[in-house]
Amino acid sequence: MAEIEMPHPMHEKHLCFLTNLGLHNTNTPEYKNLVMNPKFMCESCGRVADNEKNLCKPIKL
Repeated sequence: MAEIEMPHPMHEKHLCFLTNLGLHNTNTPEYKNLVMNPKFMCESCGRVADNEKNLCKPIKL
């Protein structure tokens, strides 16, 4: 199986990638943990997260 090339380091932990993989459907509790009590928003996709490490271009809310 070919490995997916990431656009930047740690992208595999970002919500845009995880949502595209269907994390919100396959592991709802883990997804909720990432987005509960958001403190950051991604400038690129608009997703929100508790931790900035889960977003590509985080800005503080």
